[in-house]
Amino acid sequence: MKAIIDGDAAQATRIFSRLANYPVVITRSLEATRDWLRGCGRGTERIGLVASSNAMRLKPAGIYVKSRIDPAVWFLADKTDVRSSFALEDVATEFDIQGLELDWVGICWDANFRREGNRWKPYYFRGTHWDRITDDTRAAYLANSYRVLLTRARQGMAIYVPAGSDIDDTRNPDFYEQTYAFLCECGITKIAS
Repeated sequence: MKAIIDGDAAQATRIFSRLANYPVVITRSLEATRDWLRGCGRGTERIGLVASSNAMRLKPAGIYVKSRIDPAVWFLADKTDVRSSFALEDVATEFDIQGLELDWVGICWDANFRREGNRWKPYYFRGTHWDRITDDTRAAYLANSYRVLLTRARQGMAIYVPAGSDIDDTRNPDFYEQTYAFLCECGITKIAS
């Protein structure tokens, strides 16, 4: 995961090629992410969705990071409780999940940490638009939040990168396309969208 955050696709590919027992997949479909997680989690193995606390433009896909979860319920309630991670309805942020793990994780990636050219560019969603983060400390914090999200799965993970929208400037497809392409370049297996 460090190679991904460092922007080193070649190193990430080398590492992923050696991870035969740790599946990592990518898709443009949230439903495909949910289906994959449900297919992986067996018995009491926990599954769940995670996203950055400023992944504000995932809301049109039904992922609302500002909706508070009860971490104890999300992590501990059983499959019959719609508030639990098993329901794949509520998403945990880096604040909710730091220091904790699930067996199988679906990472929902927004345009706040996106590839532009050959670099990660950090953004913050404010009101109706994305503002570029220029402060190095805040940029490092955002990169670290994605590092936290990428290291919460014990057995495997799915990464969901939205396709964006041609009619919504805050979800311009260009914001997501280079991120998706870079993650695929890292050797992450694509699953049907």
